[in-house]
Amino acid sequence: MYPKVYLTVDNCFASKRWTDPGEWMQVVRDIGIRYVEASADNECDPGYTTEAYRKDWVKEVQRASERTGVRVCTLYSGHGSYSTLGLTHTDERVRNYMVDTWIRSMCETAGALGAGLGFFCHAFSSAVLQDPALYREYLELLYVQLVRVACYAEEYGCKCVGVENMYSPHQVPWTLDGTDELLHRVNAESAFPFYISVDVGHQVGQQRFLMPTQEALEQAVRARRNGAPTPWLGIRQAYELFDTAAVDQEHEQERLDAVFTLLKAYPYLFSNDKDTSTRNWIERFGRYSPIIHLQQTDGLNSSHLPFTPEMNETGIVQGDQILRWLHTSFSLSNESGMPPEAQEIFLTLEVFSKTTDTEADIINRMEQSVAYWRRFIPQDGMGLEELLHN
Repeated sequence: MYPKVYLTVDNCFASKRWTDPGEWMQVVRDIGIRYVEASADNECDPGYTTEAYRKDWVKEVQRASERTGVRVCTLYSGHGSYSTLGLTHTDERVRNYMVDTWIRSMCETAGALGAGLGFFCHAFSSAVLQDPALYREYLELLYVQLVRVACYAEEYGCKCVGVENMYSPHQVPWTLDGTDELLHRVNAESAFPFYISVDVGHQVGQQRFLMPTQEALEQAVRARRNGAPTPWLGIRQAYELFDTAAVDQEHEQERLDAVFTLLKAYPYLFSNDKDTSTRNWIERFGRYSPIIHLQQTDGLNSSHLPFTPEMNETGIVQGDQILRWLHTSFSLSNESGMPPEAQEIFLTLEVFSKTTDTEADIINRMEQSVAYWRRFIPQDGMGLEELLHN
């Protein structure tokens, strides 16, 4: 069964400018959007607001929604929690705080609005990444934490809940296979469905963390002698061996063989070519991603650019392709151990604003981005198959 599709906008573009719900809802309405993803950064983060304030904030959102006809469909974490170790902090007290206070508060707010919740608020420290046993311990800990998140989402009546895919080894999930494992593991332990939020620009990092071949290592060590930077090796010991190979040509091959053997013992630090493709991510996980973040990108950086004609000239994200890849995902047979396929997909413009941007510039870019995507989603709530034949 194919889902209904909605064009949504994350109100992070309005942070520090249009901060009252009535303000950003009116701006959103004026640019032609009726569904909003409310970013914690826009004055509702439990980390820097009080419980009483957040309850009043919910009431303001509800009043503004009645007045403008704009609905908050999802709540999402922001930069504040993204910048911490959070759910996988090395201190148990902080980990528990993130789940039992921060996430719980977010679930309560989302539930009060009849909205879904998406988030990313964890990372693995370098010390964890350097120790395979410790890494596995923290990976298992993350799964436990995410099951607890799902429990809170169910308790407070969140419409859906899911974690976002990222693009570097210290931010799990960041590979296709790792995401598959995470979804299977969490959903095996949780009675409430747990999803992924795919960002169409988060495939730019994986190309920087590919496992080098032996031939590539040989070429890299020769280039290193001429001042080229060392490629990604991940493990400190591998870097030390590589540097000595660059200096000691007599034992170069022996040390490079040792480097290559060492890398194979740390597979979680490396990506695969398939992980660098947005198409692969959408086709594999689109049906398990009720929230999909849209940004324009040149394929080199995840800068959350708008879909203006200028940016689209060099951008690689195209609306018709995203819909076709989604259709392919929903055409696949049911997969055991995964959450139910999403019945609604919120394609969400997540466009960042710069500190020096003027309000007029921000609105102009958002208007152009909405106009671009309305070519593919002319009306919210249309079926995916209908959109492809529109």
